[in-house]
Amino acid sequence: MEADAEAVYIVDDDPAVRDALSVLFNMEGYVVETFSDGDTFIQSASKSAPACVMLDVHMPGRSGIEILKALNAEHYPAPIFIISGQGDIPMAVEAIRNGAHDFIEKPFSAETVLERVKEAIAAMSTRQEADTSQTFQGADLLTRREMEVLKEITDGASNKEAGRTLGISPRTVEVHRARIMEKLGARNAADLVRIVLGHPTAD
Repeated sequence: MEADAEAVYIVDDDPAVRDALSVLFNMEGYVVETFSDGDTFIQSASKSAPACVMLDVHMPGRSGIEILKALNAEHYPAPIFIISGQGDIPMAVEAIRNGAHDFIEKPFSAETVLERVKEAIAAMSTRQEADTSQTFQGADLLTRREMEVLKEITDGASNKEAGRTLGISPRTVEVHRARIMEKLGARNAADLVRIVLGHPTAD
């Protein structure tokens, strides 16, 4: 798969959203490609990876969640942001569990979108160099993103600090944290540390 570090893919069936985001990213020097449906996007995304993807969660045909599954988003080389309305939080959570990098709620400000996208692109290039190989009971149950969040938690980072390091929102860190605790059978952060360090969990 070819990588295009200057490209941003925007997938939304609403022309107004596509136009607004296109203008925003063009002004920042990115090459923008827009898609009004999931199938056309998947064809392009499977051939080349952009710097970032903005993906609407609600679209005719394939939903954002189905697109994430088709792309195997957890292993996709570019951060994928889900664009969701305020009532779509449960769906945004499901998107993160299916490999979305983070979600941005409508209505969004240009500054917020740019800041989050730049952080995500920087974090993605850092994580490709970082080694997150850890061995402890249950490590094989966690995704790569969950391992990164777990490392931040066990290093003592708050949700806000972990989010800043990984280029995701504190709310997204919370989603990963809950999923990690569920998978590892941990009741709190202290339990997580004990599991990772190989100490038995106290009853």
